[in-house]
Amino acid sequence: MKEITVLEAKRYGAFHCNPEMKLKDAASQMVEEDISGLVVIGDDRSLLGIITRTDLLRAWIENPSWDVQPVCAFMSREVVTVSPQDSIRDVARLLIKEQIHRAVIAQAVEDKLLPLGVISDADLVYHMARNE
Repeated sequence: MKEITVLEAKRYGAFHCNPEMKLKDAASQMVEEDISGLVVIGDDRSLLGIITRTDLLRAWIENPSWDVQPVCAFMSREVVTVSPQDSIRDVARLLIKEQIHRAVIAQAVEDKLLPLGVISDADLVYHMARNE
């Protein structure tokens, strides 16, 4: 497999939401876009967290009124990030080590992280199958 960067390997843009979005709306967006997670951003477009299908399931099980809860109540605030220059092999190692399915590609600008995209295990397998 040729060494390409995560920015070259990502196949889709980063879908995002704000922390006050209702979980039902986040779930609907994931279904409509056929994605498994949304990057949560602030008004300044900085990275605040990530909400995944697993987080939605946890909310559904733990809270009868899950659908009207805000994303910020169930999102993961500790997000695994990678830089745009990281190789996909390095990202594969990171995903395995952290036992996760995706990492946010982010760039540090001043004192905040700006999300540029998401790289998932599905993206990596796509490139493996294409022998890139």
